[in-house]
Amino acid sequence: MQSAILITYDKDDIKNEAVALCDSAGYQILHIIQQKFLQRQKYGISEEIVERLDSIAQKLNPDVIVFDEVLKPSQNYNLASKLRRNILDRETLILEIFERRASSSESHLQVKLAQMRYEMSRAKEKVRLAKIGEQPGFMGIGQYEVETYHNDIKHRMQTVKSKLEKAGKQRELHRVSRKRQGFKTISLAGYTSAGKTTLFNALTGETKEQSSELFTTLSTTIRRVTIDQVPFLISDTVGFISKLPAYMIEAFRSTLEELLFTDVVVVVIDISDSDVNLRKKFASCHKTLSELGVQPDRIIFAMNKADLVDMSEINEKIKSLGLEESKKWIPVSAKSGENIQKLKELIKEVLDGQQNPTIIKNPYKEELEKFYDNRSS
Repeated sequence: MQSAILITYDKDDIKNEAVALCDSAGYQILHIIQQKFLQRQKYGISEEIVERLDSIAQKLNPDVIVFDEVLKPSQNYNLASKLRRNILDRETLILEIFERRASSSESHLQVKLAQMRYEMSRAKEKVRLAKIGEQPGFMGIGQYEVETYHNDIKHRMQTVKSKLEKAGKQRELHRVSRKRQGFKTISLAGYTSAGKTTLFNALTGETKEQSSELFTTLSTTIRRVTIDQVPFLISDTVGFISKLPAYMIEAFRSTLEELLFTDVVVVVIDISDSDVNLRKKFASCHKTLSELGVQPDRIIFAMNKADLVDMSEINEKIKSLGLEESKKWIPVSAKSGENIQKLKELIKEVLDGQQNPTIIKNPYKEELEKFYDNRSS
């Protein structure tokens, strides 16, 4: 395991998530620096903190310095030049986790596309900085000219997009086939590490890998589940996370698009979270589902890890989320099996209430299609 110094915000919930990201990426944290602001112009942090960081880094000698915010290329360059160490910002760290977690050929392609999108957005500035002099932590970009560098990335992106397009068409054929056979579908969604995979196993009897680490699931897995002797298909999807950039959602389109075509989306919420964490993660899930175009009337909420919280506290948290008038939530424990049967009954109730399947319109559909089909990009 490699070592790291973590620079993050001075709020415990943000720090805890950053620590979990580092752990999932395989970094042992040697020291944490917490700051109120991480978006100062030159380094992201003040020059005084940079000096302090330099002193700490010389003593601890970490492999990397993790910066829990998105850095501009110039900020990354400035930090790398000053500290003479590899700098990972939040997006790079998430991409490293994706790379570690990718298990299928499609998820490997999705990760490659996300990495190239990240690289493309920083290409011009990186080329300019490379001409000043290549620095540690700058991925050894060499002395590319802007046009050559851009064309190289575009060519690689197009190759990957073509392969993903074929995979997407194959997935669409599978969906059509399932509909023709009369199968209704259920998808699990939610913030990463909320317990989606554990719930998936509890509902299906599977033994799919589950972990407290972030982004255990990157590839969609579909299995059969029986409710009241009626067979349905259920899928597990990649977890959401705060400040997940649009290009990452686009790269994982073929995985996340299952949420658009499913009959019911079960959003898994960790009800044992603190009030602040709970509201933040709930808002992140809501925002991502809205951006994907998922219809609210197809969403129900599984308040997972209810065995860790008493019912009065659960009711208070439900009220804080604005769900007290909704009948589309239920406290469950994927680990102990509590209320799993009642969750199935709620799913069946929502499915039975759907008269005719409707075409789900994604407000971002044209943009996403352009992203994949624009051969000149």
